[in-house]
Amino acid sequence: MLMRLRILFLFLSISLVSKGQTISGLVTDAGEKPLANVTVSLLKAKDSLLLKTAITNAEGRFSIGHNYTAALLVQVSAVGFDPVLKLVEPGKMIRIVIEKSTKQLKEVVVTARKPLVEVRPDKLVFNVEGSINAAGSNALELLQKSPGVIVDKDDNIILSGKNGVRVYVDGKPSPLGPADLAAYLRSMNSNDIEAIEIITNPSAKYDAEGNAGIINIRLKRNKNFGWNGSVSGGYGIGIYSKYNGGLSLNYRNKRINFYSNYSTYNSKNESQLNLYRIQNDTTYDQRSTSIYYSKGHNLKTGLDIFLNKKNVLGIMFNANFSDNDWSGNSRTPIAAEGARDMERVLTALGKSTSNRNNITGNINYKFADTSGRELNIDADYGMYRLRNNGVTPNVYTKANTSQVESIYTFSTNTPTNIDLISLKADYEQNFAKGKLSTGFKSSQVRTDNDFSFFNHDINDNPVFDNQRSNRFLYTEWINAVYGQYKRQIKKINYQVGIRFEQTNSKGDLRSEQAIDNKIVKRSYLDFFPSAGISYQLNQTSSIGFSYSRRIDRPRYQDLNPFENKIDELSYQKGNPFLRPQYTHSVELRHTYKYTLTTTLSYSDVRDYFAQISDTIEGKRNFLMQRNLANQKIISLNISYPFSITKWWSVYANLNVYHTRYNASFEQGKTIRLNATVASIYQQQTFQLGKKWTAELSGFFNSPSIWGGTYQTRSIWSLDAGLQKRFWKDNASIKLSVSDLFFKMPWRGTSEFGGLYIIASGRWESRQLKMNFTYRFGNKQVKSARNRNTGLDDLKGRVD
Repeated sequence: MLMRLRILFLFLSISLVSKGQTISGLVTDAGEKPLANVTVSLLKAKDSLLLKTAITNAEGRFSIGHNYTAALLVQVSAVGFDPVLKLVEPGKMIRIVIEKSTKQLKEVVVTARKPLVEVRPDKLVFNVEGSINAAGSNALELLQKSPGVIVDKDDNIILSGKNGVRVYVDGKPSPLGPADLAAYLRSMNSNDIEAIEIITNPSAKYDAEGNAGIINIRLKRNKNFGWNGSVSGGYGIGIYSKYNGGLSLNYRNKRINFYSNYSTYNSKNESQLNLYRIQNDTTYDQRSTSIYYSKGHNLKTGLDIFLNKKNVLGIMFNANFSDNDWSGNSRTPIAAEGARDMERVLTALGKSTSNRNNITGNINYKFADTSGRELNIDADYGMYRLRNNGVTPNVYTKANTSQVESIYTFSTNTPTNIDLISLKADYEQNFAKGKLSTGFKSSQVRTDNDFSFFNHDINDNPVFDNQRSNRFLYTEWINAVYGQYKRQIKKINYQVGIRFEQTNSKGDLRSEQAIDNKIVKRSYLDFFPSAGISYQLNQTSSIGFSYSRRIDRPRYQDLNPFENKIDELSYQKGNPFLRPQYTHSVELRHTYKYTLTTTLSYSDVRDYFAQISDTIEGKRNFLMQRNLANQKIISLNISYPFSITKWWSVYANLNVYHTRYNASFEQGKTIRLNATVASIYQQQTFQLGKKWTAELSGFFNSPSIWGGTYQTRSIWSLDAGLQKRFWKDNASIKLSVSDLFFKMPWRGTSEFGGLYIIASGRWESRQLKMNFTYRFGNKQVKSARNRNTGLDDLKGRVD
């Protein structure tokens, strides 16, 4: 039966597993030094049957979820240490001390490997560090390779058919909108990334923002006492070449842990976008090519001070600096609908330069004792600065001639400043035979968007246009409290929680003409319940049900009501009355023998907002965020990790969902779209011997709907890679090819309000990449703490 399932699901699945009681503990050596990467096994006391295993983290801590009622044992084992067996006492944190073995052992080669994809009780983890095909990629490309994730034409991130994914970096939410977030993720190299965590059903402990869930990009940290580090370099080529490099350092003793990571990159990429529009009996056949050149630097540094066994004080600093140049060449023949001959041609040669300076700082205090009590306090500040200048000459010529009809040039200067402040505290302890968690968070965001528009005269001198220039100030305060309780009663495990969030916001549009000034204020209190229950069918199988309510607030720039000219035919305008969208989600999960996981889920999104392409003043394409009536999605997800042989392991995922969009607007305009979509993901690893490893990974997405308006064709991709380890495993070379058959180009159609669009595009998805890494120093240096900060929910809303 299992062999048939392995064959059937070789190219399938992403998943959730049911939540259970948690056994947590700390493993140290005789000198009370926490030990990382130690194997912890959960055994049945009666017959020592192995039930589950875990690996201690960088702080020597472990956590094992389970649903067993029988007496249990924990066995701890590590190379060079004597194994320890300890009885589990329910509700108590376990502290285990292991001593170095006095026995003389023959030389043994031990190789420990994490699976590339792990299915955990509360998340799915894509271990980027262990992936060959991930080497040399940026963070946005890695998201495209992650199970169940799609990045659409506008750089929106879609998870299992749902928009509204919150992107975190090391537990800190990004305040950036799709365009700026995509630019930031492109500046982040895979050499700096340890893992990508996909959390589809966050509990009340998390911010309520994000109806599709949370994607946390966890950056690398080095690993016990002394110095260690690594250097890396990579080169890739698609149409153009690109390179990256990095340096990582870590030092730790009994009192402090200092860590610092630096990386740099330089890349040049080409993309194409084609838009065929039929609007008011006129066709516009736009063909455009863009060249994007980017270079930048990333720095992360921090210090943890271990005050004593229970108290830790930490500070952390992150900086991202990038300079970007963009040039675009667009040609648009214009003709009457149905006519053979075009009337005229619009040619636009645009250029822009931008620089981004993103800086965040965090101060953290952590208390934890052996009774299960834990307190985390975080104070955060974030500063985001974007400067962008662009110029676009538009030339109209007569059809089939070079005779110029008219020339119109405009330019823009658009500085954006964003400041974020946050204070949060989280506390948990054992309570009433279970675990009680509670906490609060207060955050404030201030954005300042200054948009200056210039028309160029006949001598190409810029002239300020006060009718198209404005300044938009937006301030938002969110205060939240939450409570959560979980407990196991025999074979039943349950968790309930509720979160309250009070939101106050103010949008202030200031234009040169006072008549256009607008101030929009909002204040609302929301509650977000979550609950889950699971039942242990037997020792290796369980079934569970969960429910949650979540929110997506509009991105800040989407609330700016001023009209922004993108090009001669396209305009963009915010909507100050855009309402938040709310999502109710339910999931039914079944896990068979700890491996095969099946999830049936349903979500109902109210006031779903999408970017609508409408018409204005006859010829112009007008983009604006609008609230649709609703979006409904029902999905089936099957996940199966397995090994075919000792040297061949596979992770397969199948996600099938049906989505439906319904909306009615003024003048009889409607949206009625639905689709049944299949998404297949597979990742295979081959241990070839003599320290050679190969990897084959890929995905297939059937025709789907992007953003509630675009019906797209299927896309798929296949990547292949090879790795060689040498110099006593201190060095490695990875060679990979992405999108071998170049099947990532996309195509879609949209029809709304008298505007019909056929859109298609491509980017440099097929690339050859080579990456070299060398590690030095004490490889057992314990890593810096993984911790979340208070900005985690704010970083995905700034555009």
